[in-house]
Amino acid sequence: KVLATGTNEEKLSFLKKTYSNIVTKKFDISKHHDIEKFIEDTTNLLEGTPDILVNNAGITRDNLSLRMSNEEWNEVLNLNLTSTFLLCKFCLKKMIKNKYGKIINITSIVGHTGNLGQANYSAAKAGIVGMTKSIAIELAKWNITVNCVSPGFIETKMTENLNDQQKQAIIKKVPLGKIGLPEDVANCVQFLASEHSGYITGETIQVNGGMAML
Repeated sequence: KVLATGTNEEKLSFLKKTYSNIVTKKFDISKHHDIEKFIEDTTNLLEGTPDILVNNAGITRDNLSLRMSNEEWNEVLNLNLTSTFLLCKFCLKKMIKNKYGKIINITSIVGHTGNLGQANYSAAKAGIVGMTKSIAIELAKWNITVNCVSPGFIETKMTENLNDQQKQAIIKKVPLGKIGLPEDVANCVQFLASEHSGYITGETIQVNGGMAML
């Protein structure tokens, strides 16, 4: 069973209709005080403790550093980094009991390279990488692996807003000569969630078409 969560009811409804093994629950991970209860609720919804956690939620509040407000900084760090940490924290308690688990955190190419107007987003995504390594060390003795997937430019609603000129400028920087697909990221997540990745932990896999060979 797979539990999908988010704040968009339309998307959750689509997932539930499309995939027979999906259970959905609307939840806002920015509500930090409710995350522990949410993880408790997942145990009932999944009819067992979670084996795999994929942290994929993220927001942007872009602005030049000189103009970035405290609210823009805090909102991105609180959701993209702190919420990810808390979901890991409360989920790993259950994984430790089972002496098994896989945590996959989605970071970003800009967490490694930086990006104009994204000091907050880059900081949060870089923080996820460091946090993942530390948690991986702590949990290894319980047979729990913790890794990151770091996408480059992927076809999403965020990139739909780019005009053709902007897209071509990006593609010129990608050795493979194309923008990635959501499936490219999903396939990497699936690998890390599978038994094929059992001897990999604390790592970040880049999915960026060669844009940044790190």
